[in-house]
Amino acid sequence: MKAINTAIVAVGLSGGVDSSLAAYLLKEQGYAVIGLTMKIWKGAYKIQEDLKHACFGPGEEEDIAACERLCARLDIPYHVIDLSEEYERFVIEYFRKEYLVGRTPNPCIICNREIKFGFLIERAHQAGLEFDYFATGHYVRKATIDGITYLKTARDAGKDQSYFLYGLDSERLSHIMFPLGEMTKEQTRAAARTHGLEVAEKPESQDFVGGGDYAPLFENDKPEAGDIVDIKGNVLGRHRGLPFYTIGQRRGLGISIGTEPLYVLALDAKLNRVIVGHGKGLFSSGLISNSFRLQNPCDLGKSFACRVKIRQNHKPAPATVLVQSNGEARIEFEIPQRAVAPGQSAVLYSDDGLVLGGGIIDEAIPDEDIEE
Repeated sequence: MKAINTAIVAVGLSGGVDSSLAAYLLKEQGYAVIGLTMKIWKGAYKIQEDLKHACFGPGEEEDIAACERLCARLDIPYHVIDLSEEYERFVIEYFRKEYLVGRTPNPCIICNREIKFGFLIERAHQAGLEFDYFATGHYVRKATIDGITYLKTARDAGKDQSYFLYGLDSERLSHIMFPLGEMTKEQTRAAARTHGLEVAEKPESQDFVGGGDYAPLFENDKPEAGDIVDIKGNVLGRHRGLPFYTIGQRRGLGISIGTEPLYVLALDAKLNRVIVGHGKGLFSSGLISNSFRLQNPCDLGKSFACRVKIRQNHKPAPATVLVQSNGEARIEFEIPQRAVAPGQSAVLYSDDGLVLGGGIIDEAIPDEDIEE
């Protein structure tokens, strides 16, 4: 006999296999399930959807149709919440402003914190939808220790998405469920096939913008071209606008000096310059953040050791961290790390995979032992 759970769970549906299976599993577990999708596309940009499917783009209607079919099959209510204005204001405008000042933003982190786990839940409640928990298909787990709820890395380390969700505090996490946290992607697809879900083989959305091209977002505020210079200020070439470059980039520079490859070392927004140099100039001994948050406030003002991830695909590196009560943080790596990019986030992990906190990187601390 199927267990009966009295709780109501709203599931954030994207039209993909992960969120679809999450809804299916929760329904099977006896929860009263509601399907929710946030509408974020309003056709304001000339984005092509003929290359790769993405989170933001004209393929949204297709995704919503898939969600409608899933909810009809599961016999659960389905609601679409229009958050296109909020997405434009909190994600797109943030993304543009950060790039235009020479930083490398991560829109997924802002979207999760402000939109998916913020406005979507808030607007759903305002619309009269009642639910006890919100669930998604993210690959991440939770753990509660001494009354504080932490994110914990997924069982499948290769699919772990905790980096994107570090902005969720303990209070919010206590009302969130991650049904796929113990599963691998292969297990998810296999389960979706077993249960006959039509999206079982649907490709993942790898890009933020349809086709992976950010240029349409800057159509009304086109970046100015400028000089590409070396660390001494010598002009080596021209760039087409700061938003099209990022720290550590090698391809697409259109310049070369000698046989050693050149990389983007920094973006100088004040002088509109891309600064390039050899790879050894990419290493930093640490970083500074002015907007850091710790999951356990008792750790503020104390220096502690942990592991730090400076981008999604970065292997967490041993470091010492000190976070002040005003959010100022200094992180010092045991071993210098490559391509610390202002605008990206630094996320702290314990040895057993708990997310201890995180914040946006404001400054990389140059490694004084390395000379360009």
